[in-house]
Amino acid sequence: MFILASESQQRLELLQQLNLKPDEVVGANIDEAPLKAETPRQAAARLARAKAETVSNARAGAIVLAADTVVAKGRRILPKPAGRDHAREILKILSGSTHRVHTAVCVLRDGNAIGAKMSVTHVFFKRLHPDEIEAYLDTNEWNNRAGAYAIQKTGERFVRKLDGSFSGASGLPIRETLALLRAAGIEAARRRAA
Repeated sequence: MFILASESQQRLELLQQLNLKPDEVVGANIDEAPLKAETPRQAAARLARAKAETVSNARAGAIVLAADTVVAKGRRILPKPAGRDHAREILKILSGSTHRVHTAVCVLRDGNAIGAKMSVTHVFFKRLHPDEIEAYLDTNEWNNRAGAYAIQKTGERFVRKLDGSFSGASGLPIRETLALLRAAGIEAARRRAA
């Protein structure tokens, strides 16, 4: 049995684009607050592992895939916004600057690690006009998104340049995920030519 330990529709869609269909999708309710002095990279890795463990411990024998995305400016973690005002503050911080998107992926079976990988993408934002920020906030895409934007949706319009993995910045790095699932014995189905 293959389980995606995430309620993220984007992660599920990325798996489906690879012809991978989890047998089950289960959210892992964990505290996602960063620990004191934890780096963004450490936070992403710890949270992906914690999500995978939570679901793996409840589903004996299943292969569990979990991921976590942390957006950071320097060492400062920019969390999922608590509301519209918080989202506005985060977007102002990102405006006209570079930030990193850390996405950790972890695969477990029976609580034992099959593997874990990290994708780090550098995202260069254009300078955002206040009206542009307000228009984006009206879309509600920022809700429940690390860094207060969804690069795979209309948030991509803020990006001047991207150095790294677009799928990683979207929440599930394809190359890393495929390698981990292959190690677990799960292969993406090949599309047949018509």
